[in-house]
Amino acid sequence: MSSEEEHSQTSSSSPPSSSRPPVSHFIGKKDDIVKAGRMTTMVNGCRDILVLYHQGQLHAMDMRCYHSGGALQYGDIEELNGRLCIVCPWHKYKITLAEGEGLYQAVDDPTAKPLRKYWRSKGVRQRIHNVTEVNGNVYVTLNDSNEAIESDVYQTERYRTGLLKAQPKPTPKK
Repeated sequence: MSSEEEHSQTSSSSPPSSSRPPVSHFIGKKDDIVKAGRMTTMVNGCRDILVLYHQGQLHAMDMRCYHSGGALQYGDIEELNGRLCIVCPWHKYKITLAEGEGLYQAVDDPTAKPLRKYWRSKGVRQRIHNVTEVNGNVYVTLNDSNEAIESDVYQTERYRTGLLKAQPKPTPKK
């Protein structure tokens, strides 16, 4: 299936005519994003997002970690129980790329030897956005759910102008 067909299939399930259709924002050329691996951009003048390419797929999410505002563009990608996650470089919080769930390592019985650890979800904590590719161009449609998600706090002008300027700038990975 071509990406153009895929886009029209995605668009064909449009909302009822009483609501506005979602707006797609041009992010860049797929080849450029693939080459870079990830990029950040502000969408619609109000949302800082991270777009990344990993294992043949494009993903988009709020750029700052829901926990403490860490810059996710510097995070490593790990697979945990078959789920791709980005790891926040500040405090090592794990966030699934597909759903935005925060994961933590749990133990059923702390007295059992050896400990049996497994990954458990905290629920959706990071806002994930829809990515579409059409003819080599990458577009993001912002997740416009009215439900508050923890990463929303780092999308405010108050955070950008005050708290962000006070934080040290991380060094890019080589």
